[in-house]
Amino acid sequence: MAANWTRVIFFLALVMTVVILAPSVVSGGDALSDLKIRTHLKRLNKPALKSIKSPDGDIIDCVPITDQPAFAHPLLINHTVQMWPSFNPESVFSESKVSSKTKNQQSNSIKQLWHVNGKCPVNTIPIRRTTRQDLYRANSVENYGMKNQKSIPKPKSSEPPNVLTQNGHQHAIMYVEDGTFYGAKAKINVWKPDVEMPNEFSLAQIWVLGGNFNSDLNSIEAGWQVSPQLYGDNRTRLFTYWTSDAYQGTGCYNHLCSGFVQINREIAMGGSISPLSNYGNSQYDITILIWKDPKEGHWWLQFGEKYIIGYWPASLFSYLSESASMIEWGGEVVNSQSEEGQHTTTQMGSGRFAEEGWGKASYFKNVQVVDGSNELRNPENLQVFTDQENCYNVKSGNGGSWGSYFYYGGPGRNPNCP
Repeated sequence: MAANWTRVIFFLALVMTVVILAPSVVSGGDALSDLKIRTHLKRLNKPALKSIKSPDGDIIDCVPITDQPAFAHPLLINHTVQMWPSFNPESVFSESKVSSKTKNQQSNSIKQLWHVNGKCPVNTIPIRRTTRQDLYRANSVENYGMKNQKSIPKPKSSEPPNVLTQNGHQHAIMYVEDGTFYGAKAKINVWKPDVEMPNEFSLAQIWVLGGNFNSDLNSIEAGWQVSPQLYGDNRTRLFTYWTSDAYQGTGCYNHLCSGFVQINREIAMGGSISPLSNYGNSQYDITILIWKDPKEGHWWLQFGEKYIIGYWPASLFSYLSESASMIEWGGEVVNSQSEEGQHTTTQMGSGRFAEEGWGKASYFKNVQVVDGSNELRNPENLQVFTDQENCYNVKSGNGGSWGSYFYYGGPGRNPNCP
């Protein structure tokens, strides 16, 4: 009898050991081998000339421009870095270096926290170092840094509304379609929304789109996001994304795969940004501009009014090698829902509905597109869309110094969004 009890106790102890240790060894149901992790980290973390410890815990590696991850892409093996765009949309550099001051809006420049501890040398770029813990949080090493197909806002989808709201991603956007576009711009209000579950995120971004939503969509994206699974915290961070096949196998966030070519040594993609807006108080926004260089064909990214970050080479894309056919601006969240079917409490924007307006609801303002003459202009036939307006909504307007604008967002779960 004593021997049987000994075996039972040993078995229970073994089970408890496996349960306790499992989270550190297994993520998303896949065993992440040490060799696979080391190989992937070596692929992403290039040798740095200098490394900077950020107050938020990030390590920023200053990597030579020619050694960045972009050039591992098969289409970019012999790529010559374009160190400056050949053309810029008309008047892009004639604006003030900072946003105009409106009510309680601050004219201070948005900064990244790592700047307080140093700068990257000339001819290097700052890259946020990927850690072993980052990969443990991923569903798999292979999918680290990638979105899924449910990330695509489809305003005119033929699917019934209940399918759209249950696919795990919800949106509140303004959009323009059925045109020929060569870029987009907006000033995006910056907040720190609460994210309920580690595998959820909340973001605000611009989508530059071409192709078919179901199979070969080309998308270039940039904005800010809060993503605990991707970054390991709840900080608001600058990000980019791209795909050439509707998120099936190409593209990624920031520098987490090959593709995006960075030339700027001051801004780190995936780096946290500050200051952030406060409810009923100071409001801050970032300017994002994406445009196609008519000479070289690459799609360029500008952050703020002075930082030319880099570009997505034209060779990465099929449809976007020519132009975009649709532009979207707005917010997106992941709604993983609970076992009881309750909606997430993950906030979009400020976590307030659009009706609350200035200082309370999040906004996009000065929404513009780049036309065939390489000029910024106000879009025509703008429309708005939301998956489930009782959870997150959007309200548009036009006029004054804000041009075309909209407020958007919401709290997620509430009495009208159970």
